[in-house]
Amino acid sequence: MSLDLDDFFYELPESRIAKHPPTQRGTSKLLVYRQGEIQHHHFGAIVDQLPEMATLVFNNTKVIPARIILHKDTGARIEIFLLEPIRPSKVHEEVMISRNLCTWKCMIGNAKKWKKGTSLANESLKFTATRTGEDEVTFEWKGITFSQLLAEIGKIPLPPYIQREIEQEDNERYQTVYSKMDGAVAAPTAGLHFTNEIMDELETKGIPIKYVTLHVSAGTFQPIKTENIIQHPMHNEQIWIQRHTIESLLSSPKTIAVGTTSMRTLESLYWFGVRLYHEMEDFHIRKDDPYELEAIDKHTALKNVLDYMNQYHLDQLGGQTEIFLYPGYTFKICDGLITNFHMPNSTLILLVAAFIGDDWRKVYQEALNNNYRFLSYGDCSLLIP
Repeated sequence: MSLDLDDFFYELPESRIAKHPPTQRGTSKLLVYRQGEIQHHHFGAIVDQLPEMATLVFNNTKVIPARIILHKDTGARIEIFLLEPIRPSKVHEEVMISRNLCTWKCMIGNAKKWKKGTSLANESLKFTATRTGEDEVTFEWKGITFSQLLAEIGKIPLPPYIQREIEQEDNERYQTVYSKMDGAVAAPTAGLHFTNEIMDELETKGIPIKYVTLHVSAGTFQPIKTENIIQHPMHNEQIWIQRHTIESLLSSPKTIAVGTTSMRTLESLYWFGVRLYHEMEDFHIRKDDPYELEAIDKHTALKNVLDYMNQYHLDQLGGQTEIFLYPGYTFKICDGLITNFHMPNSTLILLVAAFIGDDWRKVYQEALNNNYRFLSYGDCSLLIP
């Protein structure tokens, strides 16, 4: 199978890229696409636009201050961008509470000026960063958790297309109101529209809310460079799902993913159930699994996962996913998607095109015609195929 990258391009004027959040959270525009029909609303109307008997699934990952700026004695500026933990654990939450040493895979800016095996120090905070590999940095410090250290030395990493310095408001606005689990280096941006008041309204109206965790990696911004998009190497991300969430999915008539990261997590969960059916117990969803493994029905897949958790006495399930959702994929769990408007020629556009078909072009043209703001700080859509 071959999919041409040019088929997923659209003209995005620079002026449509939102460089700042709206003045108030929750005041964005909302485009509702429902089985081919399009309506325009403000995001405050989201609760009334949801399908009946739908469960909403949010990604509760929390963006960490993953950009660290250090300087050599010569004055050379070194930028460290944390990607994923290596030691003492690959589990983000465990590394964030470590108190003296950890190693991360990183992108290193101005790497030619920082030789492997040498250290950079910050005397006031009493920590050192040592380049221990081509893309590895080991941090040593005392007295506080790594999470507390990052709060002192790090900066929130805005997306690469927001080309400005971080401002005070970004520390709050590039974080969802329900963020909880430290580990993301990019926000699950569909969730940025939800206010505490909207979350309360969901609860008041009895709309079930569940959470999953996918620690968004920098790979979410990785452009597709292969002409045949299927050859694109997908990034790997860490996910966590609670038992009660899986039980809720089994009984819910409809499931709405809040954000592409929630959708990737839910569809990965299904494919783990398929892997168990084929007697493969490792929860690592490869990018080609959905196109190579024989599918089974949703309830059987989720039941397989619960049986696995019972066997190993687990209340929480952790795994890795590099799932690649592109046109031709049939969604197994998600019936709707709340999401922002994405970059042309991106894996996220491919996901949207897989979900609503060729109508993705109609949706995006309608958004452009009606002055919607695009990308992370932009406006929002509710997509129901």
